[in-house]
Amino acid sequence: MRRLKLLGTLTGVLMNACSPALDWRDVRPEASGAAALFPCKPKSQARIATLAGAGVPMTLVSCNVGGVTFALSHAELGDPSRVTTALIELRAALSTNLGASDMRSATFGLAGMTPNAQAVRLWLTGRMPDETPVKEQAVLFVRGTRVYQAVVLGPRLDDAVVNVFFEGLRLPS
Repeated sequence: MRRLKLLGTLTGVLMNACSPALDWRDVRPEASGAAALFPCKPKSQARIATLAGAGVPMTLVSCNVGGVTFALSHAELGDPSRVTTALIELRAALSTNLGASDMRSATFGLAGMTPNAQAVRLWLTGRMPDETPVKEQAVLFVRGTRVYQAVVLGPRLDDAVVNVFFEGLRLPS
């Protein structure tokens, strides 16, 4: 009976994570040094962001499906002493941008990343600028002097789909 229940749960998760609305594809954002699985065709944009006291080019690759946004951003800092500060700032910005009323975190690890105490997975609840309630899950990590932020944002998040996105993040070995 326990096996049947587990099999039923796994089948439901896989069916939801692979629904026709989600067209998973392997994406390797230019100059990111990373790869990710996106459930829709992402677009890329770049801007100068202030991280750890300096302006740096930051690239964002994102797409939206079913009212949920999936995004991966990265920035090359060029100086190892700025990495931890940048991760702390990215975490604070995620919370501030949503006016987060609830945030929890756990350590995050990814094969090939540079170990850092600020590499985390976050769960946030907040509001969009128009006061619409929103949930966000994010991971922050680093490789060398490049910082990464992967985000899933929407009114409701399916944990199975979020996990597919985060587990699809890869760094070359």
